[in-house]
Amino acid sequence: MNKRNIITRLSIAALVLTTPVSFAQDIHFSQFDMQPLAYNPAFTGMFYGKLRADAIYRSQWNGITNGYRTTGVSVDLPIKSNGNGDYLAGGLQMYQDQAGDANLTSFTGLASLAYHKTFGGNGNDYSGSDLAVGFQAGYAQKSLDLSKLYFGDEFHNGTFAQGTTQESHLGNSVNYYLVNAGISFSQAAGQNFNYVIGLSANNINQPNDNILKQAGSNSVLDMRYTGQLGINWNVGDRLSLRPAVLYQYQASATELIVGNEFHYSLTGQYGETHFTPAVFVGGWFRTSDAAIINAGFELKNFRVSFAYDFNVSSLNTVTNGNGGYEIGVRYISPYKLMRYRSIPCSRF
Repeated sequence: MNKRNIITRLSIAALVLTTPVSFAQDIHFSQFDMQPLAYNPAFTGMFYGKLRADAIYRSQWNGITNGYRTTGVSVDLPIKSNGNGDYLAGGLQMYQDQAGDANLTSFTGLASLAYHKTFGGNGNDYSGSDLAVGFQAGYAQKSLDLSKLYFGDEFHNGTFAQGTTQESHLGNSVNYYLVNAGISFSQAAGQNFNYVIGLSANNINQPNDNILKQAGSNSVLDMRYTGQLGINWNVGDRLSLRPAVLYQYQASATELIVGNEFHYSLTGQYGETHFTPAVFVGGWFRTSDAAIINAGFELKNFRVSFAYDFNVSSLNTVTNGNGGYEIGVRYISPYKLMRYRSIPCSRF
C-alpha cells in the first residue's frame, strides 16, 4: 500500500469518526412524493383507495467510494371513518441507508397515525378541504464495521495490520427511539385546481446517536423541520401541471427542492385517482447540489417512476457531474364499489 492510499484511508476514517454532524443527518430522496410518510406523518392515509404501498431505491456517489444506497418502504390505509368524511388512518414507514467502505448503516422503522377532518364539499372531489394531524413513533439503529477502517495504532513497520486497533472508546452501533409529528391542509378549488401544504418536525425527542463509548460522550440528533407544498393544476383536456416544493432544515444543514411534473393523461380523464393511464416527466433543482429529472407512467393501480441527479455542487470535480438515481413504485388498492371518502388533494 503506497503512502497516498494510507493518507486517503486515514482521512476517510477521521471524517467518519470526528464529524458527528455528518453521522447525524437524516436521509433524503429526490422523489420525495414517493415516500410521503418519511416527510410528514399527517400525509398518512391521504389518498383515494383502500391501501397504498410505496417502495423506492436510491443509489448515489458510487464513483467516489462505496456510495450511498438507500431503500424506503411504506404502507398506509384508512382504518376508521365516522361516516361524515372524517377518518383515522394508520401506516408503517421503514428505510435503510448504507454507505462507505465501513458500511455505515442506518435503519429506521416508524408507526404512523393521522386524523383527517374534512370541511365543505358537495359529495365529490371538486371542492372541500382536509385538515390532518399526524404522529409517528419508532426505533432506529446505526452501525459501523470498524474492522474495515484504518487507525494509527494499526501501523507497524511501514504496513497496516488491519483490525488490530486498541481504540476501546469506539463502538460499532447505537440504538434509540424517535418521535415525529406533522400537520397538513389540502383544498380543492374546483375540478381543475387543488393543493396541499404541510409542516412537520422529526426527531422531537432529540436522541443521542453517538457511536463513541466514552463517558459523557453525547451527539444529539437534531430536530428536522420540513415544509411541503404540492399543486395539481389541470390546464387542458389531457395535460396537468404538478409543481411541488420541499424545504428541510436540520442543525446547520438545509435542503430546498423545487420543480414541476408534466402529467399527460392518455385517456383525457383525470379522474379521482392515479389509476387512469398516463405518462409524466419532470424537472427539479436541489439548490447548490443537483439538477434532477424524473419520468415514468401510471397504469391501473401502479405508478412507476425513475429519477436521476446531475451533481452541480463543488463535488462534481470528483464525481464528474454524476449524482445518483432513484427507482420508485407505488400501488394503490382501489375501491370496488361506491365512493368511500373524498380527497381534496393527494399530491403526496
